[in-house]
Amino acid sequence: MNDKVIYAVANQKGGVGKTTTAVNLAACLAEAGARVLLVDIDPQANASSGLGVRAGDGPSIADIILDGLPAEDVVRPTEIPNLDIIPGTQDLAGAAVELPGRHERERILEHALAPLTERYAYIFLDCPPSLDLLTVNALTAADRLIVPVQCEYYALEGLSRLMETVAGVQTHLNPGLKVSGMLLTMHDARTRVSGDVVAEVRKHFPELAFRTVVPRNVRLAEAPSYGEPVIRYDPHCAGADAYFEAAKELAARA
Repeated sequence: MNDKVIYAVANQKGGVGKTTTAVNLAACLAEAGARVLLVDIDPQANASSGLGVRAGDGPSIADIILDGLPAEDVVRPTEIPNLDIIPGTQDLAGAAVELPGRHERERILEHALAPLTERYAYIFLDCPPSLDLLTVNALTAADRLIVPVQCEYYALEGLSRLMETVAGVQTHLNPGLKVSGMLLTMHDARTRVSGDVVAEVRKHFPELAFRTVVPRNVRLAEAPSYGEPVIRYDPHCAGADAYFEAAKELAARA
């Protein structure tokens, strides 16, 4: 079994391109022929709708985490060959109330996904924009962490807190967790601040910053409303090109 199969995509700051990154990296690797599973553990369920999967059309991640349904009973195919999904749902918002009293509450997702790891070359966990128990579950289940970082003024704010959470998970729950990289997103070459953020991230995290930088691109913003990853919606746009390059870089880092 590949021991680097599960990637958490996390950043507690919202609007940084986290779900866009999870969906499009998963789609790119599936298009390249790898078997991929995307697990949507964000109660907003944007990764699911971004792949044309509607919440409420069958079981979801909430049935796994809150009710103990086997994960293999929740997996469903997407329109993209080789790409399966465990859909998200707003019902997962109740996890903040229900999980704290559970036995091994931080390991629920890890145990649930264990039977699936032999099936897939990559599993991506799209995390909520917070450092709650759902994100801790993802970091405990994951082998690697991908951190999308928006190219804007407050980009580095909060990264230290995320790294502290990662360090805590490594110490107490998952010593094998590694940070695979930081992917700079929403880069606007017309603005000075975008270039400054790229420089700062590469200065502070020289080995972690992806070489690929994802541009601010209208096609990336439009694609989810059509229930498609950008590589299907407009495979020749700048956003699709960037995610193909990021996927190749990710595969090389693995």
